[in-house]
Amino acid sequence: DVLPSPEGPVPAVSITEIRQYLRTQGIPFHDGYSCLHTPSLFTGGQEDQLPPAGAPFTLFIDKTTGSFLCTATLAEGTWQDFQANVELQHRGIHPARSEELEGDAQRAQEDARCMWERALPLWELLDEEETNRTKAMFGISLVTDATLKRFGVRYLRTAKSLVFPWFSPRDATLKGLKLLRVEKKGGAISYVEETLPRFDSYHNLFGLPLIGRRDTELVLTGWELDALALHQATGVASLALPRGASCLPPNLLPYLEQFKRITLWLGEDLRSWEAAKLFARKLNVKRCSLVRPSNLQPRPLEALNQGLNLTKILRAALPASHKSIVSFRQLRQEVFGELVNTEQVAGVKWARFPDLNRLLKGHRRGELTVFTGPTGSGKTTFISEYALDLCTQGVCTLWGSFEINNIRLAKIMLTQFAAQRLEDQLELYDEWADRFENLPLYFMTFHGQQNIKTVIDTMQHAVYMYDITHVVVDNLQFMMGHEHLSMDR
Repeated sequence: DVLPSPEGPVPAVSITEIRQYLRTQGIPFHDGYSCLHTPSLFTGGQEDQLPPAGAPFTLFIDKTTGSFLCTATLAEGTWQDFQANVELQHRGIHPARSEELEGDAQRAQEDARCMWERALPLWELLDEEETNRTKAMFGISLVTDATLKRFGVRYLRTAKSLVFPWFSPRDATLKGLKLLRVEKKGGAISYVEETLPRFDSYHNLFGLPLIGRRDTELVLTGWELDALALHQATGVASLALPRGASCLPPNLLPYLEQFKRITLWLGEDLRSWEAAKLFARKLNVKRCSLVRPSNLQPRPLEALNQGLNLTKILRAALPASHKSIVSFRQLRQEVFGELVNTEQVAGVKWARFPDLNRLLKGHRRGELTVFTGPTGSGKTTFISEYALDLCTQGVCTLWGSFEINNIRLAKIMLTQFAAQRLEDQLELYDEWADRFENLPLYFMTFHGQQNIKTVIDTMQHAVYMYDITHVVVDNLQFMMGHEHLSMDR
């Protein structure tokens, strides 16, 4: 994914300007938690007028970016697109609904449909023994058939994978799938996920079709199996985020607007806890509570398997917003958490650089590391290895390469990722490129000397859109530009 280029960045729009524009155009709206709600321009009505005041509010405008989504027609776009559609209305032209799917998306949907038809409900496998063996493999022996049926979970025998469906919130057609399989390495078990369409266009809130209009409380989990366990044990409305604790795409926010209270229970490690605090800011902290990970409060599926009381854990969730002054009593659990999880507090370890772990302990948010060395000593080569290492562990990374262009940088990183010379084996290119594309890696499109304000605005935009937690700037002198020579460099 490439962020807007400096030649034509998306002009920033303030919430005040959005409100002012809606008022001058006579479009009714009300303030939500992360979005403004208005009637849709895309759901019919008279050709030459804006939506009437009595129309249902199905169009949501993101308060931070101005992007909109209509949940009734799935039309979406930027703030400029919204204004263009209002202009069309004034000229008596009815705005187009969301276009037909493009080639790749259509193919992904076809593939998903074929796979879905081949997959079977778990309880329809050949015999009870195979069903029990499969459930045990995924750690869901205690999840009932009724729960699996309610959420529409199936099993694809050929791929030994659980299949989670993504149904369109508009007309319940199948939009995509997530496959989950188990890999055993030595004694350790890891879960491998694959999605159709690809990760960056897979925006499923698993469980959304089961939410009623009157539901006002929700638990957000980081994993489909956690949503199953939670719903079964507590009966509360629960959804799973498409990419777990690594990011909360802003275009999912409209679907979360109806809830007065959201509890985030994302996982059992410190990274999930950090992510929960970050997501709460996007969702509006006043309505969010967080489940703090600990031995007595593991992830929901684990809690179900250990026979813990999930309702009790939910009741003990901490409010995300706190006052400006706190006493030690309020910090007591946080301090204990840091003492218990000293390894996790040190940050995300590098898998391939044990010496770096000895020096830096790990990658932590809010820290600045400066690498220095003479020209040609290998700073860029090393830093791209260092960033790739974190990226493959799910750390969302933004690259600002001012010195070498993005194509050359991506070529270096892809070669490092594949750990082989792809120019000698071009037939392997697509396979490695597909895997590389699934990494949470983004590039800024700046090159050469830059105005520091433009660069920082782009970084802030990336943090909101993609939940970036690691930014690489190569190199620092290009960010200084020449226009601020008197500035404190």
